[in-house]
Amino acid sequence: MHKGSCLCGAVEYKITGPLGPIMFCHCSRCRKASGSAFNSVSPIPAASFRIIKGEESLRSYRADTGVVRVFCGTCGSPIIGKRDDLPDTVRLRIGTLDTPAGAKGAAHIFVGSKAPWDEILDDLPQHQERP
Repeated sequence: MHKGSCLCGAVEYKITGPLGPIMFCHCSRCRKASGSAFNSVSPIPAASFRIIKGEESLRSYRADTGVVRVFCGTCGSPIIGKRDDLPDTVRLRIGTLDTPAGAKGAAHIFVGSKAPWDEILDDLPQHQERP
């Protein structure tokens, strides 16, 4: 089991199943949403993810692509992402975990659109788009 929270502590969650592979997404949308060079995410079954505190603090943004980004409305911490075409999966924002992930990164995705100032220095597989 894993637990996590937002920066201000208003939102807490737990995950009852295993994490999926940790992916580092370099697409422009993830850069904008995270304010960083990439977004660190792990796909998990939606049924294993549960908000245990602060559901009323959650806000969401739905993009025209069918992606929904769920974040704390107080501090702005991104918690999960969802896609209309994959309703049984959520993408956990790994940086919000309070427990060790127990795994290392699996791959970099959308490196074809990564920031020109971003340099990938590890040996993980790199995919131009989604594998």
